[in-house]
Amino acid sequence: MRWGTAAVVAAAAVGTGVAVLVIGRRASERMVRPTAAREAPTGPVLVQALGAGRVTFTPGPESARPGRWGVEWAGGGHAVVDEILYRDERGVTRRLVRADRGTLTAGTEVRFTPRVHLGDPVGALGLAYGETAAEGELGALPAWYLDGKRGTWVVLVHSPDADRQQVLPVLPVLDRLALPALAVTYRGDEGAPASPDGLGHFGETEWRDVEAAVRLALDNGAARVVLYGWSVGATIVLQVAARSAWASSIAGLVLDSPVLDLPASARRGAARAGFRGAAADLGALAAEGRTGVDLAGFARIADGTDLRAPTLVLQSPDDRIAPWKAAARLAALRPDVVSLQAVPDGGHAALWNADPDAYEELLRRWLTPLL
Repeated sequence: MRWGTAAVVAAAAVGTGVAVLVIGRRASERMVRPTAAREAPTGPVLVQALGAGRVTFTPGPESARPGRWGVEWAGGGHAVVDEILYRDERGVTRRLVRADRGTLTAGTEVRFTPRVHLGDPVGALGLAYGETAAEGELGALPAWYLDGKRGTWVVLVHSPDADRQQVLPVLPVLDRLALPALAVTYRGDEGAPASPDGLGHFGETEWRDVEAAVRLALDNGAARVVLYGWSVGATIVLQVAARSAWASSIAGLVLDSPVLDLPASARRGAARAGFRGAAADLGALAAEGRTGVDLAGFARIADGTDLRAPTLVLQSPDDRIAPWKAAARLAALRPDVVSLQAVPDGGHAALWNADPDAYEELLRRWLTPLL
């Protein structure tokens, strides 16, 4: 069903005319203007107590999520917690891995975030890197380059509501495999050219910027490339694989939480911004109209019709943005090239956080035959 059908129902429920347009526009902001989705607040979590190597939080779904997470608070504070040491109805005690910035004290209100590593590769991980840039159609696109001895390079594409820091957790795996890596930017990113209309286009324009990074890799010694993307960054990767003149040089794709059902993800994005029911449907329609996205072309790419390279899809069955059934459909339609791996307890584009060791081992085993 096209979004327009939902809009008719939504318009009847919410109202007509200017009010409908205003509601739809507001509800679409999270999807079409990615910076609007950054720093999305989680539920409030309070620090109850601190001890040696541990911190106790108020109980709730955020503080009790398994895995390794960043904790941030006002004034730029940042810490990292992982293992749950004890929990009951009064609180959740977790191991405190480190406190990077600021001072964590009892009574501090914090938010949980996937950002475990901050800064650049050398500051966050001790990995040497260089600054480079791909030449895109709108101008220079900054990228981090990490050296390696392999002929296969990995081009890493963060989601629009994040930045290059999102790729930091997987860089140690690539370094151990001696794979050169490019962590790229694209239009709308800090330091990169702005999108001409100021909007994100779900990969329909951004893919050309990532293609420029592929050209940069091939021009500088790469024999083949692996494309690795998160969320809509994974959708961009699929666009490159389907549409690029250099697609024959793509050795494989890694898709972490790919957005494959655009109407459903737009509705879920609107819901996360506080819009429900008919208003969320209006937001999905507005996202289509404002960006001019070609839904038929998007569906072809999401179904893997033109997919030729081995593809690893990592998805949480409980993803609140990208529906599991869309990833399962891709795997069912293209079992010849697609391997789908469920990551329990993972948030959208935060699958590494749920179980870092298991995620890295899965990635290592999948990449090894492509070396």
